[in-house]
Amino acid sequence: MTQPISIAENLKEIQSAIAEACKASNRSVEDVSLVAVSKIKPVEIVRQALVAGQRVFGENRVQEICDKWPPLKEEFGGVELHLIGPLQTNKVKDVFPLVDVIETLDRPKLARYLVRAMEETGHRPDCFIQVNTGSEPQKAGILPEDADAFISVCRDDYQLPVKGLMCIPPVDEEPTLHFALLREIARRNGLDQLSMGMSGDFETAIKFGATHVRVGTAIFGKRPKP
Repeated sequence: MTQPISIAENLKEIQSAIAEACKASNRSVEDVSLVAVSKIKPVEIVRQALVAGQRVFGENRVQEICDKWPPLKEEFGGVELHLIGPLQTNKVKDVFPLVDVIETLDRPKLARYLVRAMEETGHRPDCFIQVNTGSEPQKAGILPEDADAFISVCRDDYQLPVKGLMCIPPVDEEPTLHFALLREIARRNGLDQLSMGMSGDFETAIKFGATHVRVGTAIFGKRPKP
């Protein structure tokens, strides 16, 4: 008989691992934010993490954010919600009031829609530009060779609150190469926030300068296959 997952204990273990990774890299643990990836997880499971004190969460799907998070944000104060999945332009208005950080800014058309939404609502969520470090055709993100120009357009032309970069390395490649590439693009553009690293490699990502690590499975358990 399988033992029930203890969300609180898992969170403690991840925070401890983050602290050890920071110590090994001579970094302050306060410089790394744990983004608990709660996609596909029901409200009662997410509530356990909230009760345990976790306040930063990541979701992939706009509809799931709209269905799940309004009552949770009302019930629990101080929640910071990150959109870490692709954002279609026709969904910007739906999700915009609920998110605090958009990690998947990756094309000029989306940038223009975000500008319009910010002007209309006065809400200015922080933005991370997603870089497709593996140049994978099936994956979202601006290509590395186009990243500098796109960052400039978003910041200088559109005046968007671009705070950092995000990447999802190819599953079959050494992630350190991609973490190093993202770090270099951020460095030369004066950006100091990096969202990189997941359940299997967040400690390595911290070594390469991650300020946000997106951890789901190690907290909430494996997700059912679609």
